[in-house]
Amino acid sequence: MSELAALHAGAGYKRRRFGRIAFRAVAAVFLFSIGAFLAGFAVFADHVAHLEPPRELQSADGIVVLTGGQSRIDAGLGLLKAGKGRRLLISGVNPIARADDLRMATGSDTDLFRCCVDIDRAALNTIGNAEESAKWASANTYGSIIIVTNNYHIPRSLLEMRRILPGADLHPYPVVNTPLTVGAWLTNPDALRVLMTEYAKYLASLARGLLLFSGTEHVQEFSAAAATR
Repeated sequence: MSELAALHAGAGYKRRRFGRIAFRAVAAVFLFSIGAFLAGFAVFADHVAHLEPPRELQSADGIVVLTGGQSRIDAGLGLLKAGKGRRLLISGVNPIARADDLRMATGSDTDLFRCCVDIDRAALNTIGNAEESAKWASANTYGSIIIVTNNYHIPRSLLEMRRILPGADLHPYPVVNTPLTVGAWLTNPDALRVLMTEYAKYLASLARGLLLFSGTEHVQEFSAAAATR
């Protein structure tokens, strides 16, 4: 074998060896990511499965219901009727739904609904719920709020609410439509799908928060540098 041929053979071997190492590294990262995702999901699902309405709920200034099911609104109205809050905000209501439609659908007392229930039709998602709830809480000078939503939605709702209302005292009130304790979600395809979807959204919300935090720090550093010039 000539010297040139030997050099080519050696270079080809190095490329193949580098390719194998790179493939193994990518495969290891991929498998680790899948394992971390599944482990995180198991922790998330177990946490959600154990969320239940508190037996003794501390009263708050206001109550916020995040729409997504009639049982959530019923629970919020029940808390309002029990005197757990001064006013109730139903956030994310369909723009074409009238207040009387909601009242009749829930069988709520007319006087209670008219005096103490506010309706937000602007919010389209959980981020919007948090933004509109913050406006409502600020307008009413409320420092403590009961958050009513389904158990699987509680972690992401609190994450978004605390991001916009960092100084507020938030009390979660999980609504449980399907019991998920003792790993029941593992044998319920619909529950598994809902939990997996919500977990993915929760991770996206965490990532968005990290990006927002990094962006805020960058702006603060830029402002501090500009102030010293």
